[in-house]
Amino acid sequence: MPYDLLIKGALVYPGEEPPRVIDVAIEGDRIAALGSDLAVDAAAQVVQADGLLLCPGFIDLHAHSALEPFRDPLLVPKIAQGFTTELINPDGLAPAPVDRARWQARRAYLQPLEGPGPETWPWSSIDEYLQALAATRPATTLVPSVGHGSVREYVMGSEQRAPTAQELEAMRWEVRAGFEAGARSLSFGLIYVPGAFADTAELIEVAKEAARFGAPLAVHVRNESDLVLQAVGEMIEVARRSGAPLHLSHLKVIGHPHLVEPLLELIDQANREIDITFDQYPYGAGSTMLSALLPPWSLAGGPATTLARLRDPAARAQIARDVRRGLPGWENIFAAVGPESITISHAAPPRSDAIGKSLAQIAEEREIDPLEAALDLLCDTSLDVTMIDHYASEEVVRQIFRHPLHLIGSDGIFGEHPHPRLYGTAARVLGRYALHEGLIPVEEAIARLATRAARRLGLTDRGRIAEGLRADLVLLDPARFIDTATYEEPRRTPDGVVGVWVAGRAVWRDGAPTGERPGGVWTGR
Repeated sequence: MPYDLLIKGALVYPGEEPPRVIDVAIEGDRIAALGSDLAVDAAAQVVQADGLLLCPGFIDLHAHSALEPFRDPLLVPKIAQGFTTELINPDGLAPAPVDRARWQARRAYLQPLEGPGPETWPWSSIDEYLQALAATRPATTLVPSVGHGSVREYVMGSEQRAPTAQELEAMRWEVRAGFEAGARSLSFGLIYVPGAFADTAELIEVAKEAARFGAPLAVHVRNESDLVLQAVGEMIEVARRSGAPLHLSHLKVIGHPHLVEPLLELIDQANREIDITFDQYPYGAGSTMLSALLPPWSLAGGPATTLARLRDPAARAQIARDVRRGLPGWENIFAAVGPESITISHAAPPRSDAIGKSLAQIAEEREIDPLEAALDLLCDTSLDVTMIDHYASEEVVRQIFRHPLHLIGSDGIFGEHPHPRLYGTAARVLGRYALHEGLIPVEEAIARLATRAARRLGLTDRGRIAEGLRADLVLLDPARFIDTATYEEPRRTPDGVVGVWVAGRAVWRDGAPTGERPGGVWTGR
């Protein structure tokens, strides 16, 4: 039979199995045949791939691409490193569901992580949002999560209280509607408002809806610093009592390396009784909105209320006292890493001059206290600031990376001076750690990037190279494939990516995007 594309002579890593040199034929959006000597004259296009590696398309399990396609549907930083599928709406934060009267406040809160999206948001429900997102025709396949925090805000606003019985039932209904619209996980962000205001009992009840669909809970836990064991323990209990699988987002320990070993032991113990995995970006620095430095009470009520508090002398003084002294159970990032380790990666005008500088540098230039410098930045930009916080050594990163339950999530945030993980995650995992340093076997790295990630989300049509599966493929030069993005020059694409195909169509070739946008939005329909 005729083929649209024939990739000849590559060393093919099919998923979790050992590699072999084999030809791969593609017809339409599917892998049509695998063979040792498929006929060249049967194909419209032939790629001679001797000496190259062919892998299943990579899956990013923590992607901040919920609104970026409205600006750039090519999603170049992702396809340039081989990501063909992305799980969006992490950390409990999503553009929908949203009250039509409050969409501007939602956009203002999400903007440091997700960008603004379209000039006006034409959606309210999750299904309406997914239709609008699909209309952008993204290059990658975007798989939605239901964001618990967004559901909570839609139902009961940003209030710091427990839901009524009626509100809890309404939240469960919205979560159920999200899964029926195509979501494949339920995400929680327990350091972000209003998710931070939910108690364990609320989490359990909402998680029961994920259990009904066999979908994992993708969780940014309450505390990744001194109380990380308790925070992870809480979610293990939520998974146990709800029956839902558990997937811990960007597993880390901020500023307390002695807790890494007991944390991994806790996960091993939990693995004996619940379905648990975690993802990690392979860097010792994180990135999030600068407002994450503020105590949770100061964020209640939404962005406008937070800004009013920051501009009120008495409230601002209380915020500063709480940051300096800490609050019970609160993850105090400023205290954990210090202003020297917090760098501004995005700041809206008129404070764009702060990009690339640490809070300590900004404070020195302005001759003020570093915490006051951070509060000024938030005021001056209406909270539209993103930071990079350096919290762990490379040794700690690798200690977590070696764990067998480890999967990959870039957590990449688009921006002028992003964290290098946006451009470098997959190449650092497979290129640097596996191919060049042998930290884990190459087939293990590919399984984590593709096969096991697809299995985690229940995506049975991708993640492996096999006949009949979706033709999401990555062709690499193993001698050259490595991450090149750095904190100083973060917008550098990896070397050695020869080609990337999504649904059988090339989206990256010869070091540049092709302009093709075959990905779409996963709805399960």
